[in-house]
Amino acid sequence: MNDRKSSSSSATSVETLLTHLGRAPDDQFGFVNTPVYRGSTVLFKTLADLDSQQQRYLYGRAGNPTTESVETVVTALEGAYRTKLVPSGLAAINIALMSCLKAGDDVLISDSAYEPGRIFADNFLARMGVTARYYDPRIGGGIADLMQPNTRAVLAESPGSLTFEVQDLPAIAEAAHTNGARLIVDNSWATPLFHKPLSLGADLVVHAATKMFVGHSDAMVGTISATEEAWPDVERIRALLGYFTSGDDAFLVARGLRTLALRMEEHRRRALDMAAWLETQPGVTQVLHPALPSHPDHALFQRDFTGSGSLFSVLLEPAPRTAVAAFVDGLELFGMGYSWGGYESLCLPVKFGKSRTVRPWTAEGNLLRIHVGFEGLDDLKQDLSAGIERYRAAR
Repeated sequence: MNDRKSSSSSATSVETLLTHLGRAPDDQFGFVNTPVYRGSTVLFKTLADLDSQQQRYLYGRAGNPTTESVETVVTALEGAYRTKLVPSGLAAINIALMSCLKAGDDVLISDSAYEPGRIFADNFLARMGVTARYYDPRIGGGIADLMQPNTRAVLAESPGSLTFEVQDLPAIAEAAHTNGARLIVDNSWATPLFHKPLSLGADLVVHAATKMFVGHSDAMVGTISATEEAWPDVERIRALLGYFTSGDDAFLVARGLRTLALRMEEHRRRALDMAAWLETQPGVTQVLHPALPSHPDHALFQRDFTGSGSLFSVLLEPAPRTAVAAFVDGLELFGMGYSWGGYESLCLPVKFGKSRTVRPWTAEGNLLRIHVGFEGLDDLKQDLSAGIERYRAAR
């Protein structure tokens, strides 16, 4: 994209990058933001143009100025070779996996990974002749012992978005590359503002852009960023499957990215304050937040992250399901719903089901996942405090 001001600027701060990169007012009659491009058909002026297939845009499914403007920003944030927008975070995971795998291959997936990704691996990939195995998210370099000659990909999520184990990505990347496999990392929690998996050895980074990138709970989008070596396979699979993000959704991602640095810092501050406060509350047996000194992976977090996300989990003392209902049903400010990353705070009871197979969750009590939004922090604490009182009374 022709972004004269951004390309000529020597500023390197992430705030400046988010404000200016991906915009081309000179190409848009002076309008600040790249508008929404809606369209399928792109016209060719001559038969020579049609035959050469060299003009910038060929067909709507391959991209347009709106989608490209967002991809430019995310590529810069991740330190990647290229980025592509896709319809959801799950689509990003699926494409990333398929870009590395073929029939007869093996993939290692973190036991703490996003459950829909596990379902895709256990069902679709299995039907395609790919074997999926799971590993302890705290295995680190020990993952080398799990590598097989046909292991071609490792899928990590650091930290996991339910139990928040932090993974030793450099050690895992070394083991994967020694075996000829690629490392895929879900970076939705910290975003590239606080964590850069590619710099730690990852080959592909995926995001549920629905969450922190969009930031308003009003669009479903995913992103895939890759190294130069991994990129051709990513784009090949995406094109074969026909995945594409509309200009309307891309515009909503662009809007969210402009305030990402401000929102992430505020989410970080508020969530850490809330997590530390919850550690002091009666009936709370553990708070799972990697930035807390009490977290078992805190040292690893300090080594590889520069900040933390809005999401963490809290374990309450054992009680029946009716106590959980008393807690969440009476909340006034915290909503109960999937996803996270918006302005509104969320509190979701966690049920693991079959999502843990290597290290089954054995902690006694009820686990609640909390996303801290932008309501008054004292108001949010009061809401949770009242919920804890209801919970304990219903035991």
